[in-house]
Amino acid sequence: MKKYVCETCGYVYDPAQGDPDSGIEPGTAFEDLPEDWVCPLCGVGKEDFSVVEE
Repeated sequence: MKKYVCETCGYVYDPAQGDPDSGIEPGTAFEDLPEDWVCPLCGVGKEDFSVVEE
């Protein structure tokens, strides 16, 4: 699964870790996050994330 980076603050969403503080289980793909999910650091929406090129 691909990682996604917040273009505003640099937070990286890693599907292997999920976002436990927001109730997102490890193994949750970015595409499967709820539409109202926001960056846990700066609060922007999914539209402000882009794929991490590795």
